[in-house]
Amino acid sequence: MGKIKQVAVVGGTHGNEFSGIYLLKKWQRKPELLHRPGLSIDTVFANPKGFEENKRYLDCDLNRQFTLADLANNELTNYEQSRAKVINAQLGPKGNAKSDFIIDLHNTTSNMGPTLILLKSDDFNKKMGAYVLAKMPEAVVVFEDQVSMEEHYFLASIADQGVIVEIGPQSQSVIRQDVLDWMENMTQAILDFVELYNSDNLPELPSSYDAYSYVESIKLPMDENGERIGMVHKNVQDNDFKPLTKGDPIFTLFDGGEITYQGDYEAYPHFINEAAYYDNNLAMSLGKKITVSLD
Repeated sequence: MGKIKQVAVVGGTHGNEFSGIYLLKKWQRKPELLHRPGLSIDTVFANPKGFEENKRYLDCDLNRQFTLADLANNELTNYEQSRAKVINAQLGPKGNAKSDFIIDLHNTTSNMGPTLILLKSDDFNKKMGAYVLAKMPEAVVVFEDQVSMEEHYFLASIADQGVIVEIGPQSQSVIRQDVLDWMENMTQAILDFVELYNSDNLPELPSSYDAYSYVESIKLPMDENGERIGMVHKNVQDNDFKPLTKGDPIFTLFDGGEITYQGDYEAYPHFINEAAYYDNNLAMSLGKKITVSLD
């Protein structure tokens, strides 16, 4: 992999996730806070109208509009679809991007703490995960490398290298100092890592570390009419990255019954009861715990 030179730090992909938006405002006033030798760093406010209207999005989720097919489809012209094309022209185009690396800043209502989501499992990303954990032992690393960057639909996939910084719990349309501090610290650690990786000057990193690999997303229980008939079980709520084994209760039904986890692997739920996912009736994501080995 060549050196990272052009970096984009993106906030406000969702208009009601405030930490990234207010950090962008801070960094735009004081760009020296992001400065790193050898790096050209741009800040991008992805969804300004969403922020103005205090909504996650106006027409559709901006962070799902970045497949090559959708970017090339000129019939997709609603606000977020149009913004995706503008951002792709600014940072991309995807497949031959001007940006070498994108950091996309997000909040979640789930109790995930400071989470770094890596979209690839190459040497660069594995070492980034190790470096961030060394600087932030409270952090969690999740690999969502189940598809290629070309196939991903996230904004961060415009570049050949891109990550998502996902920090919670934070309610929509509010700011929490602990969450904002975590986001700022993680972003600074990522930029430090890139500078050190470019100069082949990384500190000694552990030979391996624990992380999580995304497997699937599961929905809230519904009846044949598509009506919700249950909720996330109280034993699961707020227990992101705590293991679920077969037979553990996972949903409580409104009639008093329970649904238990019946998967054939030990699952680590995250994005538990994420408020933004109710439009798709998604209850949580499930992952497997993995050991990441560095070469």
